[in-house]
Amino acid sequence: MGLRINDTIPNITVTTDQGDISLHDFVGDNWAVIFSHPKDFTPVCTTEFGAVAQLADEWAKRGTKVLGVSVDGVEDHVKWKRDIEKVAKAKAEFAIVADEDLKMAKAFDMLPAEAYLPDGRTPADSATVRSVFIVGPDKQLKLSMTYPMTVGRNFAEILRALDGLQMAAKGVATPANWQQGQDVIVPTSVNAEDAAAKFGEVTEVLPYLRTVKAPA
Repeated sequence: MGLRINDTIPNITVTTDQGDISLHDFVGDNWAVIFSHPKDFTPVCTTEFGAVAQLADEWAKRGTKVLGVSVDGVEDHVKWKRDIEKVAKAKAEFAIVADEDLKMAKAFDMLPAEAYLPDGRTPADSATVRSVFIVGPDKQLKLSMTYPMTVGRNFAEILRALDGLQMAAKGVATPANWQQGQDVIVPTSVNAEDAAAKFGEVTEVLPYLRTVKAPA
C-alpha cells in the first residue's frame, strides 16, 4: 500500500550532502517540501533544483523546509550543486538525500520493494523517482505529485498548493486557481451560524458553496 494523504511519513534516517538526518527531526514544527529526482546531472532536474534554490526566500516566508532526493551519492550531489548554482545563479543551500540504497524511494512508494539499480543504469531505471511531497508540521503527508521525466515541475504551482494547504489548516478550503488574498470556501460541515461567528460575512453562491474573506 502506498503512502496516502494524511498518512504519517516514515521516520527514517537518511544520508545527505549535509550529514545524516531523521525525517521527523528534519520537519520539526515546520512544513516541508520533499522533491525527488532519478539521477544527478540530468537536464530537467538541474533546472528544477535551480528553481528551488531561487525560491529560498519564499520557502522561508512560509516556514517551510525543502529537501531534495536523488539516488546518487554525496560526492555527486556536491559536484551537481555547482551546476545547479551556475544555472540558477542562486545558492543551493538545501540538503539532498543520497538515496543510493533506494531506502527513501521505496519507503515513499516511488519504487517497488523489489526494485534495484543495475550497473551502468540510466535515469530510466529510476524514472518514477520524480515526485513532490508536501508534509505538515504533524509529519503527515498533505499532498503528493508525480511527474514524467520530460516535463519540468512548475514550482509556482507547488508554492500555490503549499499556500492552499496552509490556508486549509485554518479551517477553510480553497477554490480552483486560488491565489493568496482571494476569498476561500466554507466547508459544508460548518453551519451558517458557526460560519458567520468564525469567519464574518458569508456569501452564499449556492447552498453548498459559500465564500468568505481569507482568515489571517
